[in-house]
Amino acid sequence: MFTGIVQALGRIEGVVPQSQLASYETNLYSDAQGLRVHLSWGTLDSSDIAEGDSLAVNGACMTVISPTERGCFFDISRESLNRTVGLDRPGPVHLEKALRASDRLGGHIVSGHIDGTARITALHSRDESNELLLEIPSALSMFITEKGSVALHGVSLTVNAVQDVNGKTEISINLIPHTWKKTLFSELKPGDLVNLEVDPIARQVARVLESMMSSGRWQPRSGTDLVAYASPMRMRLGPEVQS
Repeated sequence: MFTGIVQALGRIEGVVPQSQLASYETNLYSDAQGLRVHLSWGTLDSSDIAEGDSLAVNGACMTVISPTERGCFFDISRESLNRTVGLDRPGPVHLEKALRASDRLGGHIVSGHIDGTARITALHSRDESNELLLEIPSALSMFITEKGSVALHGVSLTVNAVQDVNGKTEISINLIPHTWKKTLFSELKPGDLVNLEVDPIARQVARVLESMMSSGRWQPRSGTDLVAYASPMRMRLGPEVQS
């Protein structure tokens, strides 16, 4: 588990198809399935990182292989490659070590399991801050609410506004100066994609509600919009809950 508080900027130095590994004969991967990625730590304190530890790389949870003072390797599957951007080629990346039980939860609970990608539609300067507008996959819109949390490239951020227009969903994010300076967002531009993870709690609640509705154990009042019903501002118990 992670908190979405980026600890350092590292760099992917190179990627190698799994078939080029010396151990390929005993490896179940193929070129169509995954890559071996070489990562340098950058400014991350790696003194307490051991082989097998979890590390969030641009928000995606990866398993550390062969760590040294300079960096490590990790294997990324085709499933992860299909759902992410920026992990299949050299370039800078956000890094966060796994959460200790005794650590402060500075952001929100982040699993490191990327749900998909969001496309940046605009960047606006708002006094001392910057507003980031993104278009998200419609299938994920029900998990995102105003003042809720999302992780973009592994950074925990608060959703300022959600707007559904013509079958598309756009969200607004405010980036304070500290976040702007310490992350890769300042290098992004409209049209770029970022890794998106919705709030895991919202996803689980939605699944429970879906299961209860499909089984007939719970039915909202006719005409009730489920997304609006589940909004933190409108959540309540009442006669709409049928046992």
